[in-house]
Amino acid sequence: MKSFVFLTAALFLVAAVCASAYDEDDLPYDYYSKTCPKLECIVHKKMEEWIKKDYSLAPALMRLHFHDCFVRGCDASILLDYEGSEKDANVSKTLRGFEVIEDIKRELEKECPKTVSCADILTVAARDATLAVGGPYWMVPYGRKDGTVSNAKEADQLVPMGHEVVTDLLELFQSKGLNVLDLVVLSGAHTIGRTTCESLQYRLYNYNGTKKSDTRLDHLYLNYLERKCRWASEYVDLDAVTPKKFDVQYYKNLQKGMGLLLTDQLLYKDSRTAPIVTALATQPDEFGSLFSASMVKMGNIQDYLSNDGEVRLTCSRVNAPTKY
Repeated sequence: MKSFVFLTAALFLVAAVCASAYDEDDLPYDYYSKTCPKLECIVHKKMEEWIKKDYSLAPALMRLHFHDCFVRGCDASILLDYEGSEKDANVSKTLRGFEVIEDIKRELEKECPKTVSCADILTVAARDATLAVGGPYWMVPYGRKDGTVSNAKEADQLVPMGHEVVTDLLELFQSKGLNVLDLVVLSGAHTIGRTTCESLQYRLYNYNGTKKSDTRLDHLYLNYLERKCRWASEYVDLDAVTPKKFDVQYYKNLQKGMGLLLTDQLLYKDSRTAPIVTALATQPDEFGSLFSASMVKMGNIQDYLSNDGEVRLTCSRVNAPTKY
């Protein structure tokens, strides 16, 4: 017990140090204080309107932000819409929320034209989406530029599909400047949202070619999933217990063999991540604080040079070349 308490305290101490560390290359919080001071008010109002109409847009926008940041950094490349773009990738085919970002962009263009990047809009929209489902608040740093390149093959190579092993995930996160704690904490976003049955049918009917189910699954949960997922096109909640509440139930589910995606369940089986799962399962306040810190870190991923980007006028397409 003492070792568990010590480990938990150590994890949170490391997180606090990392969250408070300042780098001169960090994005500023006051980037739009003079050029677009009503930015956050406009985004918040628009997000309330959309999520009131469709609650499922909250986890969808959080996922959209994740997909964006892990391919070429947080540059809104996921929003570019043309044949062969990230949006066209296999891993992106169930992404939603694009119309929300475009709606916010149109409103901001009226208030402060040619000023706020689509990348910044998506980042703050993900924060407000988290708030809308009972998650924590965090200050969003600004100043991202919109990328001009978007490649479907890159998205399919980089974005996790839900069947990777922990080592693969850790290598991906480390390549983006994130660590094992960020991996487990950001995976906690699966406390809300849903996925298609197509992504898990292999666990139910033919795991590793055995023609049997994954033995890690709780038997009652397995029975439920077998009934629910007869068709690949059906949707199933990532958290079967409290699917519309941002809480630590996701981690409790992993302890019971109720991790829907293989990548989720393996977090409780791997010695590098299991202690963090155990700690977070009983500490909702700490989870909220850590989630905020990890979201800021993820939102700061920049795989491009500042002079490589632009501020798009429409989020789905790059700006037309300037005529001299």
